[in-house]
Amino acid sequence: MRLRHLSLRDFRSYSEAEVDLTEGVTTFVGLNGQGKTNLVEAAGYLASLGSHRVSNDAPLVRFGAERAFVRAAVVRDSRETVLELEIVPGRANRARVGRSAATRPRDILGTLRTVLFAPEDLALVKGDPGERRRFLDELLVARQPRWAGARSDYDKILKQRNALLRSAQPVLRKGSRGGTLTPEEAVSRETTLDTLVEWNTHLAAVGASLVYARLRLLRDLAPHVASSYDEVSAGRSEARLTYVSSLPEAVARRIADGEVPEREELEKAFHQAFEEMRQREIDRGVTLVGPHRDDVTLTLGDLPAKGYASHGESWSFALALRLAAFHLLRNDLKTDPVLVLDDVFAELDAGRRERLAAMVADAEQVLITAAVAEDVPDALSGRTYYVTKGSVSAEEADAAPLTESGTTSGSADATSDDGGADHD
Repeated sequence: MRLRHLSLRDFRSYSEAEVDLTEGVTTFVGLNGQGKTNLVEAAGYLASLGSHRVSNDAPLVRFGAERAFVRAAVVRDSRETVLELEIVPGRANRARVGRSAATRPRDILGTLRTVLFAPEDLALVKGDPGERRRFLDELLVARQPRWAGARSDYDKILKQRNALLRSAQPVLRKGSRGGTLTPEEAVSRETTLDTLVEWNTHLAAVGASLVYARLRLLRDLAPHVASSYDEVSAGRSEARLTYVSSLPEAVARRIADGEVPEREELEKAFHQAFEEMRQREIDRGVTLVGPHRDDVTLTLGDLPAKGYASHGESWSFALALRLAAFHLLRNDLKTDPVLVLDDVFAELDAGRRERLAAMVADAEQVLITAAVAEDVPDALSGRTYYVTKGSVSAEEADAAPLTESGTTSGSADATSDDGGADHD
C-alpha cells in the first residue's frame, strides 16, 4: 500500500499543492512554520478522518477559504484508487472514491492506512486517559473500518443519555431523596426512568461490543509493544499494557489480569453498573460507566510509566506503541501501511534515532518531515523535497515550483505548520 500522488487545495497553508510520491523513503525538509507537517497531516486525514494536531476541522481550511480539498492516488496490489475529501467546517464533509458519486466520509476508511509518529505521541504516555483511548479506537478502525460506525453510534447514545440525566436531574434527585413530588413530577419521574432504561439497553449493547473489541485488540497488540520497546530502547524493561475498566470490580479485575470476557457477559456487567451507579449519575448528571471512562495503564516493570518513566523511557514507550500498531497492521493486511515520521528524529537521542531507522527501513513507503536533512539517519535516505513558505520543490532554497511530474505547490496566505499565523 502506498501513496502515488497527493493533491491539496486550500488545505492549511496551501492554496494548491501537487506532490508525486514513490515507494521507499520521501523526506520533506523545512524549517518550523513552513508547512511540511501539513502535507503528512493531509495524508493521515485521508486515512483516519482525523488530525493528529487538532480536534476539529476548522483549522484545516486555509484562512479566507470556505472549504478545503484533499485528493490522493492510493496504490495497493497494483491497483490504483483515487480518494477525495471535501472539508467544510460546520457542515458534513463529503468524500468520493474514484468516479463514484459522493459518499459518506467514513465509507473511504480502509482504502488508505497510515501509522503516524509525531512529537504529540508523548501524550500517549504522559497525557490523560483520552489520549490512550483515542489511540486504541483509531487503531481499531484502521484494523477493521466497521468500528467507525460503532464508535459513532456509541457517542450519539452517550450524548442522548447524558442529556436526559441533566434535563431530568431536579425531579430525579427530589424523588430519590424522599422529597414529596407533585402528580406532574411523579409522572415525569416515571417517564424519565423508563426512558433511561431504554438508553441503558442501547448503551450497554454498543458499549459492550466496543470494550470487547478493545480488549481483543490489546491482547494482540501487547506482544508487539513489549518487543518493540526492547528493540528501540536496546534493553529489557517489561513494557506492559493493562486495561482499566469502569465496569463492576469483579469484572474489571479479570479484565486487568488480561481476560477477555464474552460480549454477553460484558453487557450484563454494564446493566449491573448502571444499577450501582444510578444515584451517583443522577447527582452528577453524567454517565459514569462505559468505554469513554476507561483507560490503559502503561507499565515498565512494576512501575507505571506515567510519573515514573524518564523522558527517554517515555519516548521509547510512545515509539513502541506506534511500532506495534505498524506491525499489527502489517500482519493483518499482508501489506504495509504508509509510515509517517513527523519531526520525530529531532526529539530522539542518537541511539534511538539509529535503532528506529533500522526498524522501519524496510517499510514499503515512509514519509518523513524534518527541519534539517541531517536529522534523518542514513538508513532512511531517499527522495527529498524542500518546503519553503507553503511551496514544495525538489530543489533547495528558492527554486521555482515544479510541474506536477515533480512537485508543484502553491503560494499561501498563511504558512505555518498549523496553517499559518491565523491557525497557530
